[in-house]
Amino acid sequence: MKRISAFVIFVVTCVVACGLAACAQDASAPATHGIALANMDRSVKPGDDFYHYANGAWIKRTELPGDRAEVDVFSKLGDLSNKRTADLIAEIAKSNPPAGSATRKVADLYNSYMDEAAIEAKGLAPLRPHLEAIAAIHDKRELAHALGESLRADVDALNNGVYHTANLFGLWVAPGFNDSEHYTAYLMQGGLQLPDREYYLSNSEQMRKIRDKYQTHVSAMLKLAGFSDTDARAIRIIELEHALAQSHRSLADSEDIHKADNTWTQADFSAKAPGLDWGEYFRAAGISQQSSFMVWQPDAFTGESALVASTSLETWKDWLAFHLIEEYGGVLPKALAAERFAFFGKELNGTPQQRPRWQRGVFLVDGMLGDVVGQAYAQRYFSAEAKAQAEAMVANLIAAFHKRIEALTWMDASTKAEAEAKLSTLYVGIGYGETWHDYSSFEVKADDIFGNIWRGNLSDYQRQIARLGKPVDRKEWCMTAQTVNAVNLPLQNALNFPAAILQPPFYDPQAPAAANYGAIGTVIGHEISHTFDSEGATFDSKGRLRNWWTPADLKHFEAATAQLAAQYDTYKPFPDLAINGKQTLGENIADVAGIAAAYDGYKASLSGKAEPMHDGLSGDQQFFLAFGQNWGSQTREAALRQEVLTDGHAPGEYRAATVRNIDAWYAAFEVKAGEKLYLAPPERVRIW
Repeated sequence: MKRISAFVIFVVTCVVACGLAACAQDASAPATHGIALANMDRSVKPGDDFYHYANGAWIKRTELPGDRAEVDVFSKLGDLSNKRTADLIAEIAKSNPPAGSATRKVADLYNSYMDEAAIEAKGLAPLRPHLEAIAAIHDKRELAHALGESLRADVDALNNGVYHTANLFGLWVAPGFNDSEHYTAYLMQGGLQLPDREYYLSNSEQMRKIRDKYQTHVSAMLKLAGFSDTDARAIRIIELEHALAQSHRSLADSEDIHKADNTWTQADFSAKAPGLDWGEYFRAAGISQQSSFMVWQPDAFTGESALVASTSLETWKDWLAFHLIEEYGGVLPKALAAERFAFFGKELNGTPQQRPRWQRGVFLVDGMLGDVVGQAYAQRYFSAEAKAQAEAMVANLIAAFHKRIEALTWMDASTKAEAEAKLSTLYVGIGYGETWHDYSSFEVKADDIFGNIWRGNLSDYQRQIARLGKPVDRKEWCMTAQTVNAVNLPLQNALNFPAAILQPPFYDPQAPAAANYGAIGTVIGHEISHTFDSEGATFDSKGRLRNWWTPADLKHFEAATAQLAAQYDTYKPFPDLAINGKQTLGENIADVAGIAAAYDGYKASLSGKAEPMHDGLSGDQQFFLAFGQNWGSQTREAALRQEVLTDGHAPGEYRAATVRNIDAWYAAFEVKAGEKLYLAPPERVRIW
């Protein structure tokens, strides 16, 4: 899945996308239980364009609000969760919690962000000591120290496909590839402010325009922060970032787990990536005691370290200063915050307006103190009955997946046994975690939003590095209860389904079983299926990176997944931009297998009985329409282009088209040869 780092309030509100939505409904529409008939466009043949057949009327009548880059069928629930969270924060603040308590920290953090007058009055004073420290760097050894001090745990390789970090490198603390019982340190490429290497390297007219506007933006931010000669500085900063991008792996290559399995000792860094004083870097980062690291993209480390040596000290100091200003621009005076949004919000995402400040404040609290609010959210909005119902559906889908594995004719018994073991030991968290995060080391002051974020980032980093070498908690959650999302954690062999997604319209007790299995059932099936996607299938039941396949089974699996990647390569949202089938492969596998498992689970839930027609639709039609209505969306062109380039998920329109690989869909809608989505049986991708 894809998650958002919220330690810094980004100007762009990203929408999570990992098999998540349910029946497309807008705020003005009457409540429905099941398929939203008013959202369908029956003038479209389902066999030609299932996405618009399921969602066309909703798409036609839905206008994007000025503060959104995208709205989709789960935006309404996301807004509801945000409003509930804001109400809980307000209640916490009114209760006047005791000083130093976790609830007081919530109130003080939120209020410090909302106090715009105090932010304006302080001006650049909070930033100045950090800029002065950068200006005082005199040599490359001190530069290495500064780069090490800036290292943060701001990347998440397997949970959400995020490899980008604005710091030179990024740290991820997770179970080891080869020692899954203990936490280890993964280091990843970084140094870029734009979303991906393609923004620097592509020669398309679209990207050239973005780079021109980015240069103007860099200069403007430096000028607002009091720098001189900002145009020349901006040119040097962008030239450096372009050079860093040239050393980066593509997102598709970074998702190849076997290419990421690179263990380096501390001595290896100086030998394999000379140019950076690695001893000083590790000391400043507080990880000099770590004997070895997993280096995700070795070529990037070699290239980026060489640039430390070959690029002038002054350019690096400008780069450090700009990245610091950019990172904290959202909590600096309005002129800086507005310029930051003007580029990242308007230019990169096409969003004309920012979200209301209270919503951005909620996002901040969710990111930094999310479990404090999550406890209250779960208690108020997620009943024991809802938890039991969700657990029952998950158990039903896991049972369906067991049967699918047992029935596979192409898989050897030894491989099946490993797959069954993995499924049997899968931990499924429903609603909220079994333990809550301890924020006692995070100091929050009611009048210091800059310092709060600085200390919060540092507190989280220190918490992460303190775990290195410690035993793994396989039941640890990476999400809060109020998050509208779901996730598979391959290194823990675990799933999380937060409370916020397990409610209408995702799961509706008043809806027919077919609609629930097509909506939330395919979400659950999607996450279970990640256990066996192109990434998950490389890990065993204990989360170890291990090949548990026979050669013949692996060959069959790779051929099937290659067929699916080729299918997605043919989809083109724009004449000059196509979906990358390799980049989106894991999510597409999970969609195909998730639909199949959810369909089997739905049929099993009927106990041999035929489900009655509902609103003139058969049970099978409801099932597939519910899945198709998961993906109705309106997205601005700039945001959609960014999604195609940087997301491990295909856009919703193409995820809805996954049904063309499921035999039952053809029968449900009488899809015939010659229709645009039709695939002959041998061309339909069947993996699990």
